[in-house]
Amino acid sequence: MWTHTAQRSRRTRRPYPVRTVITRTHTAQRSRRARRPYPVRTVITRSQGNTSCFQRLPAEVFHMILDRLSGLLFKRCTLLLPTEDRLTFTSSMFSQIPCFKLEECTAAGCLGFYGYGVFLKTMISGWGEVEWHRVFNFLCSFTNLLPKIKMAVTGTPGVSCSLELQLRLFCRQVLLDPWSSKDTLFWLTKILKPWPMVLQARLLFILYGPLLPDSTLAWQGMEEREMSHSALGHMAGVIVLLYSNLDHLTDWTTDTMQTILEELIDVWHMENVARLFVLCGSTVCYSFLANKAHNGQLLEASRLIVHIILVCEMDGYCMNEVVKMVHQVCQGFNNTSVRLAFIQSLEDMFSEVTMELIEIVTEGNHYEDMGLFQDLWSLLKSRAHFHAKFLHMFLQNE
Repeated sequence: MWTHTAQRSRRTRRPYPVRTVITRTHTAQRSRRARRPYPVRTVITRSQGNTSCFQRLPAEVFHMILDRLSGLLFKRCTLLLPTEDRLTFTSSMFSQIPCFKLEECTAAGCLGFYGYGVFLKTMISGWGEVEWHRVFNFLCSFTNLLPKIKMAVTGTPGVSCSLELQLRLFCRQVLLDPWSSKDTLFWLTKILKPWPMVLQARLLFILYGPLLPDSTLAWQGMEEREMSHSALGHMAGVIVLLYSNLDHLTDWTTDTMQTILEELIDVWHMENVARLFVLCGSTVCYSFLANKAHNGQLLEASRLIVHIILVCEMDGYCMNEVVKMVHQVCQGFNNTSVRLAFIQSLEDMFSEVTMELIEIVTEGNHYEDMGLFQDLWSLLKSRAHFHAKFLHMFLQNE
């Protein structure tokens, strides 16, 4: 009886209404169908269109990976591995990305080297100096860096302009610019030391020399025309960095820097030379001039001083620093006759440079070239200002 009653009850009972359970998945699907897609900003890498691994990657994601995740995540995941194994794994990973390799990606504005620098800085932060040397050796092996540098610095300047630019971008964005001054000095000396001083000067220009609008180095431009302060600012900064740390560098002395600088500026337009030394500051400038003057190169020192005075007048720098520097050079001579010879050499050079400008105006019939007349006027005015300051200093000392 209980069984039949239950059966009749099941036949006559009306079914309960079925409730539909809406899950987060269904809500998200409806939301995605209804929501209009946001426009996606993309990063175009050097090798896009060929073999790039970052094709049309959203810029926000790319920056997040490079700036916050990749180096730190890799560092934590490989914490227990020896340095050699870490570097081997890095090599195997990066070798698949053309944007991280020299001369394998030519797209303008690629972020590959920048990302490489961020990754490297994050990964080796806190490592010891011995491990940093291993990292540099790994980078040289991975990128074939040293043979490429040799090709660039031993060839005719400007002929391999693409290679020069690639070396500049790689070294600056991976090893030099992202780091503190102390770390930059470490990498810079590692890059420079394998080469003779003549080639070190060329390499410094490749890394920090002025660029033309077409992204080629201004090798010829430095010889033929004046460059702006902004064009020479990076070069001045790295020279100051090297000079100010000579006490901490092995095998580097003031004479080393003197030779490198002389090779660097050998064929430059004199106003570019003077502007570089003005940007370097009085310490570097005095060291260079005193070395020349005390080694008997009075004419070369005098010519540079005259152009430094001219640049100070033209660019609005205070003449007091130049006056103090010339006074310091004079004080370095033990013999009064040598001091007088230096002062006479300086005065003769003022006259010589003035006559050179006058001859350019008269012999070339450049009477309508107001730029030349402006240079001549600036020279005469700078000479007057310098002498006034110089005499005032002596009167104060009496």
